[in-house]
Amino acid sequence: MKKTTPFAAARASGESAPRPLTPPLRVWIGVASLAAAVAMVRAGWLEPIVGGIVDQAARNIISLILCFSALMTLMLWFLRESGHAPAVKRAVIGGLLGAVALGAAVLRIERVSGDLVPEFAFRWSPSRDRLLPQHRPEPPAPQGEAVAAAPWQASTDDFPKFLGPTGSCGIDSPVLDADWDARPPRRLWKRPIGGGWSGFATCGDHAVTLEQRGDDEIISCCSVVTGAPEWAVAVKGRHETVLGGVGPRSTPTIVDGVVYAHGATGWLHAIDGATGRVLWKKDVLDELGIDPVAHATMVSWGRAGSPLVADDLVIVPAGGPRTRRSAQDPEFLSLVAFDRATGARRWITGAEQISYVSPELVTFGGRELIVSVNEAHVAGYDPADGHEIWEHPWLGHSNSDASCSQAMPVGDRRLFLSKGYGIGAAVFEIEKNDAEPWTLREVWKNSAMLKTKFTNVAIHEGHAYGLSDGILECVRLDDGTRRWKAGRYGQGQLLRVGPLMLVQAESGEVVLVDASPEKHVVRGRLAAIDGQTWNNLCLSGSRLLVRNAEEAACYELPLLSKAGMSNDPVAAPVTGTTP
Repeated sequence: MKKTTPFAAARASGESAPRPLTPPLRVWIGVASLAAAVAMVRAGWLEPIVGGIVDQAARNIISLILCFSALMTLMLWFLRESGHAPAVKRAVIGGLLGAVALGAAVLRIERVSGDLVPEFAFRWSPSRDRLLPQHRPEPPAPQGEAVAAAPWQASTDDFPKFLGPTGSCGIDSPVLDADWDARPPRRLWKRPIGGGWSGFATCGDHAVTLEQRGDDEIISCCSVVTGAPEWAVAVKGRHETVLGGVGPRSTPTIVDGVVYAHGATGWLHAIDGATGRVLWKKDVLDELGIDPVAHATMVSWGRAGSPLVADDLVIVPAGGPRTRRSAQDPEFLSLVAFDRATGARRWITGAEQISYVSPELVTFGGRELIVSVNEAHVAGYDPADGHEIWEHPWLGHSNSDASCSQAMPVGDRRLFLSKGYGIGAAVFEIEKNDAEPWTLREVWKNSAMLKTKFTNVAIHEGHAYGLSDGILECVRLDDGTRRWKAGRYGQGQLLRVGPLMLVQAESGEVVLVDASPEKHVVRGRLAAIDGQTWNNLCLSGSRLLVRNAEEAACYELPLLSKAGMSNDPVAAPVTGTTP
């Protein structure tokens, strides 16, 4: 007797055939194809096809979309063709929607990594910075009473501003001992710190940074030796976004014992370092008539430009849009300069929205200039009065594909630029500077190299070293040839120290690497701090200061003497953790 299947019997009786309870081959082929596409994206196989513009964050987004598509393929089969009873379908869909709703109700995104990987926390748990003791201002001194304090004494070991004494992300001394196995760095102290991505700046044995504690944005000073707090200045203000995190993001500048600090919400302070007394302060947005709500939307991740001190001026990015202006005034301003002594405004310049790059004073084309990477172009300005000498397009938007990397001079007539978001690196050369405006021509450009999303490059002996989409890369500056690319550090930071580099991974680990075009050589590793770390390194003599949005620490690094022998720090006195 011939065996009859349920499907054949149903057709013979004129009834509709029952649907299969397991997905058919075409569904599995679709899901397998999407899974294969995810594997290709994660492995970076698409990068040569699209010219290297797909960074790790884009891969994560594409992978998420493809995984969601695979899930939806199975769900559509389940709802339309699975053959399950309607009650079963309603129960399954209801359960899934309930789980999603419950997750949204009890969880929030605490922070997002540089590659757009979220970290979740319960909605009822406070942000980490709110768990720290809040700032309590000291009572003012009686009127007429002088505050006696010795002025800060600068030293040759000072790291007084963003990216070091020259702002180049590199220093030539001290001479580090690279044998960390025999003589490892020793921790001097570690303590909690408020939120933010500010780095440390030092003067003598004093270190200054910016942090967020609750609703206060704070400029804080501590001892380099012990980590003990020395003073703090607070202003009401809080910058917070899901993608950018909480708190200030610029690094203070210290000149002649005075601390200049520029916060994420626009406050600019001049503070006497010895006493913590505010000499003057400015609300930059209010000073320029800028709408703070519209500005926060356009400069989405907070004002990040560190102050530039040039002679008697303090220069910071300006911004916009301006609501208080005359009809002929520009809606946006690129830079504003204040008097160092009084805080009075001296000049404003540029008509382009700001980026997340700090203005810098460089010698370029035989002339001292302020170079500023603005939202969609890089420009050079005269320090005396701020007038624009040259400008060149450098595409970006400060609420999406933003510029965060400094322009770096290469010799007297060339300028190196880099960024993430599919732009990569380029070198430009002055083509004409006998009259203003100057013109620049492109020497080379490569969208697949030195995609420095949140970081900067260090230039050493004709080569640029930087974290390209989280991987350390060496590129020859003459022609843009890649020498090597190796080591996955995430969206971290680096600092060149002589022929070596300190690379701080996004995880908080510090890695000692050769600054050599021959190959990627790791000399040592240090588990410095834990947690997402976007903050820049600070090296003051042999003392390495590191921090992130949760903790700060100081390590004594082993040095080589002039004779080539190691000055071993192991015998140095131990300082415990500062609460």
